[in-house]
Amino acid sequence: MKEITRINHVGLRVSDLSITRDFYEKLGFKFIVGPVGPEPVAIMEHASGVNINFILNASKGQLVNMLMDIPEKYTGYTHVALEVTDMQSTQAYLESINYEVTEGPIVTPDGASFIFIRDPDKNVIEFHKPA
Repeated sequence: MKEITRINHVGLRVSDLSITRDFYEKLGFKFIVGPVGPEPVAIMEHASGVNINFILNASKGQLVNMLMDIPEKYTGYTHVALEVTDMQSTQAYLESINYEVTEGPIVTPDGASFIFIRDPDKNVIEFHKPA
């Protein structure tokens, strides 16, 4: 469809808005509004234009990500990838705020690199530096 111009937002189900908000604020996201609507939803946005809608109805005490952490491979979105300009400074910053890098850095033959972290609800976030 030629009418599609970009991704408008990503929706992530989370269990606690205050914990989620604190986590994503440390990544540079600003709180916009929420909770609103019947689900309910809270919205945060990064200065780069990346917008995340947090759906605030996840069960408390979730220990695994059903799409990533069990042997059965269910369909669904597995992660969000945020493009960065400098992988070394990104990783250093994440480590300085005690956000564990769960995988990587991985470097592809063409020179792209990426690392992964998990948010408090085990949602996977990739930081991607193109070649």
